Amino acid sequence: MEAVESNGRHGGTDRRKSKKHRRNRWACVFLLVNNFFQFAAYYGVSTNLVNYLKYRLNEDSKTAANSVTNWEGTGSIAPLIAGYLADAFLGRYWTIVLFMVISAVGYGVLTASASVVKLQSAVLYAGLYLVALAGVLEPIMAPFGADQFDESDEEERDRQSSFFNWFYFSIDVGSLLGGTVLVWVQSNVGPGLGYGIPALFSVVSVLVFLAGSATYRRDQPPGSPLTRIAQVVVAAVRKFDVETPSDLSLLHECDAVDGMSVIQGSRRLAHTGQFRLLDKAAVETASDKAGASPWRLCTVTQVEELKCLLRLLPVWASGIIYAAAYTQVTTTFILQGDTMDPRIGRFKIPAAALSVFHTVSVILWVAIYDRAIVPLARRVTGHERGFTQLARMGVGLVILAVAMVAAGALEVARKRLIARHGVYAAADGPSLPLSIFWQVPQYVVMGASEVFTLIGQMEFFYDQAPDAMRSLCSALSSTSFALGDYASSALVVVVARVTARGGRPGWIPDDINRGHLDYFFWLLTVLCIGNLVAYLLIARWYTYKKTAR
Repeated sequence: MEAVESNGRHGGTDRRKSKKHRRNRWACVFLLVNNFFQFAAYYGVSTNLVNYLKYRLNEDSKTAANSVTNWEGTGSIAPLIAGYLADAFLGRYWTIVLFMVISAVGYGVLTASASVVKLQSAVLYAGLYLVALAGVLEPIMAPFGADQFDESDEEERDRQSSFFNWFYFSIDVGSLLGGTVLVWVQSNVGPGLGYGIPALFSVVSVLVFLAGSATYRRDQPPGSPLTRIAQVVVAAVRKFDVETPSDLSLLHECDAVDGMSVIQGSRRLAHTGQFRLLDKAAVETASDKAGASPWRLCTVTQVEELKCLLRLLPVWASGIIYAAAYTQVTTTFILQGDTMDPRIGRFKIPAAALSVFHTVSVILWVAIYDRAIVPLARRVTGHERGFTQLARMGVGLVILAVAMVAAGALEVARKRLIARHGVYAAADGPSLPLSIFWQVPQYVVMGASEVFTLIGQMEFFYDQAPDAMRSLCSALSSTSFALGDYASSALVVVVARVTARGGRPGWIPDDINRGHLDYFFWLLTVLCIGNLVAYLLIARWYTYKKTAR
């Protein structure tokens, strides 16, 4: 009888577990398909936007480039707003729905502006800035997808880690379609259809997301994270002269039940020894006994939320140099390729088209990492994810430096051919007898770096953020790329001015055949190595978040 009952219990547990796995699997399918359509639409617009503004709207090169930069900057800042709304008021599900609908309207406006000549200028920019809000969805969609897995289940945690890899995979497959096929349609068929297809894709992405609604696990917004952070700071300042008790169990945590804190949907966080001054906010004094204001007495979980954020900031800052070097894929790599032999038979390959190898590299490396590297690393390290998240990002930083070395080595070979053949006119003269396909290795290596660092960063910021701040922290991680773009632009300006003194052409002149792009790549290599050293110190100092039992 006992055996029957035991089998019944286990059978029921297995059925519930199987049902949960099926539901998670379907939720992920809907999210990944949605992601594919969403980013195919986005890159179908963004990839060729500068040429559209220049040749269709007759903007000069500088104005068109600045317009695209400002547009991309808006898309980089908007996730912070969306992340705050998701954590404080709407929850991730309704935030995603809201911004997807807004971006779909934007694509419709873009299509109208491209089809009707009279509407082109002002209406186009209105549509563009509505579409920019589509950029907020990645930092919200990734944690929403990760929410579908039960972190208390070891098998579910492994699936969650794998989800981040395939989430990024869907982005790159979408960007590959948008950046090639849709750009070809815009250039060869017309902008009306070229923007109409992204508009259709955006509508399909909304419908796919809504179709999966019954399968999703949804979070409840826990309230403003900024308010809770401000309360900790104010309470700690008020109690600056209060002694922290040696028995840390005396620190305030209001009636937690089953490991949950008083913050809606948030697990309690265990006390950590860093930033001890903030602990004063959780010290309960005699005057607090009657029921203190949250601006005077905070829970340990509130204090640890702020500590988590402070620990994330140095890791976030290390991403700025990474982004500055990564940006070379769309800048100096293309300048380098412009002077090389683009022919393959009768066809000429534009230098910018080689970025396809970077995208394909990411797609392939995601599969290799998830299916081969992780299982192997798991056997070697014994870690459930193969690598710790910090170790994974560190490997990517090393690979990034290798990519800069590869670009620098190719530039040295290119400069030697210039000297040998006397080719000093990059724009009008003949191309060098050096195939542009020699650039492929640096694109492939850069793709490997992206799989380790950027996907690792996405997972890290989700996992290490407090439960009630995951949208905001995931959005914060994406802003390092915006700052990296600005840092790269500033570095180019400074290097160009400093090295061009005394009538010299400098490292990055208009005619790069007369410059020293190789020196610039060596400078980036040094910065990458310096950033890696700083990152290793940060990783050693970092304390992983722990939930209270």
